[in-house]
Amino acid sequence: MKFRERGYITVEELMKLNLIPPIERIKKGPVAIAECPEKIPCNICVDACPFNAISMNSINDIPRIDWNKCTGCTVCVTSCPGLAIFVVDLSKGEKGYVTLPYEFLPEPKKGMKVDLLNRKGEVVDEGVIVKAYSRNRVWAVTVEVPSDKVMEVRAIWVRKRE
Repeated sequence: MKFRERGYITVEELMKLNLIPPIERIKKGPVAIAECPEKIPCNICVDACPFNAISMNSINDIPRIDWNKCTGCTVCVTSCPGLAIFVVDLSKGEKGYVTLPYEFLPEPKKGMKVDLLNRKGEVVDEGVIVKAYSRNRVWAVTVEVPSDKVMEVRAIWVRKRE
């Protein structure tokens, strides 16, 4: 895996690490994905999860999410200091939803149109914020995205529109 050299992880690498839930689970409702491939001393997400859906064998292990216990509540999204947890949802028809961490200005607001960015920081589409709340000085922003991009969109860019 070359994510360290590249600076971002691919969906294929996440799949090899068994960090992606089955598509059937994503279609059932919101579910968290911890895109945290590094074995570093951090377990904040484990303690933050109110449903005990995140576990680690040791503090240096990769967090594992029990997708059957996860409700997609998004508490882990705002708790992760690495901004590496996302919630994806394909249960509401033809559109998909991604909840992601956001720490920039301007503050995100429901109804804002935003650029949708992939893991490389490239604009892949335009979306709309459907929900935004702040916790631990981090925003959890849910954006409506094309359903085929729920595994691709990992950031947003709020810019002044003309």
